[in-house]
Amino acid sequence: GAGRIVARSSRSYSLEFGLGSRDVLQKVLEQAKAGKVPIFTDESGDRVRAVIKLDAYVDSYLTVGRFIESQVLDHISRTRGATTQYQRLEKNRESLQIKFLLVFVLMAVLLLLAAVWAGWSVATQLASPISDLIGAAQRVRRGDLTARINVTETNDEIAMLGRAFNRMTSQLDVQQQGLIEANRQLDERRRFTETVLSGVSAGVIGLDRDGLVHLPNRSASQLLGADLDREIDQPLGQVVPEMKPLLDEAIARPSRSSNGEINLYRGGHKQTLLVTVAAERIESQTIGFVVTFDDITELLSAQRKAAWADVARRIAHEIKNPLTPIQLSAERLNRKYMDEITSDPETFAMCTETIVRRVEDMRRMVDEFSSFARMPQPVFKHIDLSELCRQTVELESSRYPAIDYQLDLTDRPVFVECDGQQVDRALTNILKNAAEAIIEEEAGEMSGDRIRITLREETDRITLSVEDNGRGLPETMLDRLTEPYVTTRAKGTGLGLAIAKKIMEDHSGRLHLQNAEPHGARASLVFLLDVQDHPAAEQESGAHGPAEKLKESLPHGA
Repeated sequence: GAGRIVARSSRSYSLEFGLGSRDVLQKVLEQAKAGKVPIFTDESGDRVRAVIKLDAYVDSYLTVGRFIESQVLDHISRTRGATTQYQRLEKNRESLQIKFLLVFVLMAVLLLLAAVWAGWSVATQLASPISDLIGAAQRVRRGDLTARINVTETNDEIAMLGRAFNRMTSQLDVQQQGLIEANRQLDERRRFTETVLSGVSAGVIGLDRDGLVHLPNRSASQLLGADLDREIDQPLGQVVPEMKPLLDEAIARPSRSSNGEINLYRGGHKQTLLVTVAAERIESQTIGFVVTFDDITELLSAQRKAAWADVARRIAHEIKNPLTPIQLSAERLNRKYMDEITSDPETFAMCTETIVRRVEDMRRMVDEFSSFARMPQPVFKHIDLSELCRQTVELESSRYPAIDYQLDLTDRPVFVECDGQQVDRALTNILKNAAEAIIEEEAGEMSGDRIRITLREETDRITLSVEDNGRGLPETMLDRLTEPYVTTRAKGTGLGLAIAKKIMEDHSGRLHLQNAEPHGARASLVFLLDVQDHPAAEQESGAHGPAEKLKESLPHGA
């Protein structure tokens, strides 16, 4: 245990069993004492030694050694080098792992980028036709039917879809152009139809299959005196009840049109309309109705006037010829035999005077018939209506002195182009009718009775009104009082107002009849003027040319 050699073999000298320094020896002995077998070599490494404690001897140790073969030494050297390298690598393992991890991450990123690029390229190649298809579909949605997509020559599904899309858009484009052209033609026809309907004087109302107002023209609203544009989708039987029987007849028999005359009462005036209701059919199905109508009030009035004029000519011709001999014979009988009759001469005188008086009455009636039948053409001159009114009223006031004739005329002259004699005749007839209405109303007592004559000058017309405080006019006959032989008086012929209306029509004017408040009647002679020929304009220019009449007429009864 102290490091002293107790015994040794002969070969131990060649092995040089020296254990080196005291510290090394002490360390080796402690390991052997602990029961281990420490093995160590020298510095050259070609010898190996081992130490074991001898239990049979106190504090004694056995050292055994031998030479190591070169091959073993070589293995040991290589093993040691490998161990050294391993230890060195072990020390650098973390840094190598970090570097390897970085390289792995880098390679993974590169591979990922490459995969993304490859996938993007493939996806782009696959999605590009679909994107083009989507873009073309968006253009088609916005109305651009010329949108097309580029299609490859392949036969895959995308290419087939693209070719089908191009065929679809081409067909839609052709159909759209056809529809546009058809709509253009329909629009032109519609505008033409609307222009024709708005220009014709007849009223036209389009109805649907249920009889509801669908498409009225402007003349229909004017003739009916109502705004039919506000009555759209309303039943015709509710808008114009008078047309409902004809519509019901057309609905019951759609294959035939219904015709008839109806009378409308609007604002106290009567209108006669000739109405035709025809069904609009496609094949055997009724899709609507067309109602056409026209105002034949003036036509019927003109027909009645023409018929009465012909009757008047015939009556005047047949009656006037024997009147003169009858009158002359009665007067001759009265002169020749009046002194010879001794029995009841008063009766003879009364009878002859009655014959003469009645012949005169019949002569005046025949003269009125003749005047109505052969109304002369007016000769237009520059006439002062104020002066004409004064002269006419002066003559009429002498005929009916008990009536108070009140003149409400302008201070200055009111000139108009007219036939003075005919206007005087029309005014005389109106004044005579007013006076006779007052006489019949008061039964001959004319105290407090009056007739007021008013002359008003406006921009486009001159109105001469005659108003009385008699019994007035029947509302139901206002539209017929200007027809020949229509009268409300027992002794009237019914020609005075008809002649006055004819005279006003020849002067492009109107005769307007209405009841006055609180009682009485008012008759107005309305002369239509051109604005440029108004007296104010003539005074500024210093010239008095002929007054041009307005071409458009007043509404019926205005």
